[in-house]
Amino acid sequence: MPKRYTITAALPYANGPIHIGHLAGVYIPADTYARYLRLKNRDVAFICGSDEHGVAIDIKAKNEGKTPKQIIDYYDQIIRKSFDNFGISFDNYSRTSSKIHHETASEIFIELHEKKKFSIKETEQLFDPQVKSFLADRFVVGICPICKNDEAYGDQCESCGSSLNGTDLINPKSKLSGSQPKLRKTKHWFLPLDKYEGFIKDWILKGHKKDWRPNVYGQVKSWIDNGLQARAVTRDLDWGIPVPVDGGEEKVLYVWFDAPIGYISSTKEWAKKKNIDWKPYWQSHDTKLVHFIGKDNIVFHCIIFPIILKNLGSYVMPENVPANEFLNLEGNKISTSKNWAVWLHEYLEDFPGKQDVLRYVLTANAPETKDNDFTWKEFQTRNNSELVAIFGNFVNRVMVLTHKYYKGKVPISGKINQIDQEVLNSIKITTSELEKKIEQYQFRAYSQDLMNLARIGNKYLADQEPWKLVKQDPIRVKTIINTALQIAAALAVLSEPLLPFTSQKMKSMLNLNVGWDEVANFKNPLLLKGKLLKKPELLFTKIEDATVKIQLERLKNNII
Repeated sequence: MPKRYTITAALPYANGPIHIGHLAGVYIPADTYARYLRLKNRDVAFICGSDEHGVAIDIKAKNEGKTPKQIIDYYDQIIRKSFDNFGISFDNYSRTSSKIHHETASEIFIELHEKKKFSIKETEQLFDPQVKSFLADRFVVGICPICKNDEAYGDQCESCGSSLNGTDLINPKSKLSGSQPKLRKTKHWFLPLDKYEGFIKDWILKGHKKDWRPNVYGQVKSWIDNGLQARAVTRDLDWGIPVPVDGGEEKVLYVWFDAPIGYISSTKEWAKKKNIDWKPYWQSHDTKLVHFIGKDNIVFHCIIFPIILKNLGSYVMPENVPANEFLNLEGNKISTSKNWAVWLHEYLEDFPGKQDVLRYVLTANAPETKDNDFTWKEFQTRNNSELVAIFGNFVNRVMVLTHKYYKGKVPISGKINQIDQEVLNSIKITTSELEKKIEQYQFRAYSQDLMNLARIGNKYLADQEPWKLVKQDPIRVKTIINTALQIAAALAVLSEPLLPFTSQKMKSMLNLNVGWDEVANFKNPLLLKGKLLKKPELLFTKIEDATVKIQLERLKNNII
């Protein structure tokens, strides 16, 4: 068993708010995993931060007539507040514009430079003669040479996932002026990825064929099959971390060299606050490193960043990179430029107190193995038919009956029959299955196993009908209610990784103070006889058709 866990979530670009695609792809699964490990009393560092040096920041600033600093300060605050209100439990959320990150990224670049791990080449890059500037990859758009998508960027085609260079595009155009760019010579530092094909083959293609997701493994294999090429780690830009060696004037570190190092600098920042050593979380072989990302970031986290870490010599490799596929919205690709998205900060305003509803729906329909679609109708259906009618209904029924028959005190259990025992056995069996699912990054299956335990509780109450036995067999009724309360207590604990707000409310109502391992090793009652429960509160409420209609109209009216 690892001594500690370093969990990273992809750094969001600070050029816009968080939307449901980000949540489904990265932040909910990462948070679920981190919360679970903490419940298991593991040593966890859950790390993230705003990515503030991407070309997207520069584009946004130029389009709005602002400085990059104004852009990143504005969106960093929106993102932080949204994550906090949504219950994403980062141990540290940093910024790549921070001093500690600039120092860390510069130190790593210098170390690799001094070890002669880079090659310095003069190459021809696309140059916009109208604005008199070399064009970073994201400033170039054109036709993808692989799939012929006519909106490919100079670094990647978001349609087919291919990694590109600006010079690969057919009919490239500058996003700054719309003109046809020209080729002009410039000097850059390159990381020779081709020298490390053997390392990637041994580490991933041989070592992780069975335990990594097929989409991740397949994309890495595709890159290897096509042959790795040297990749520039510097850019001709004025926004970013200056290249810290002679000859690097007027150049900055490429964002995909700088951004993953943000995980390390954020860990340093966190460790400094806690007055502990950061190094074991990145350099000790009894640490398990896990990257949660979207599929468009696979190459950077499975090839480029690991090669950087390998060249540094003292860092651990990621144990897993459970990247999700994309989440679409109402049948179309989420597009921030077209405002075709459900923004987290707007959701939190429109649905106060319903953080866990979105967490559940996005997990139950998570794009773990293929692109999936979010619809407001499914959102409504899963809330009303599952969270309200199954999970919430079961908990409310057993709480109401406890107050009605026993003034809110847990009744003593009488003789346990076979049906009761099977229901109680489901606690331990379900907990074991939930652990397997979470530890294998199968969060969608975890959500459904959790709901199935609530179904067991509902069916048990419906079949036993304690309300019909109150007068003729009061001892039997006490046994039924006690048994049902044990299921409710288990749900309160087991739901915490995914439904933290609901879990907290349930624990408060049940006056519960037990941990995950007590549920996993279920032998003694989780709720002891005589314990006084608080008044029941509804965990979930129905979402009406009118509410869904408002959201669909907003989407239609807001699209650009």
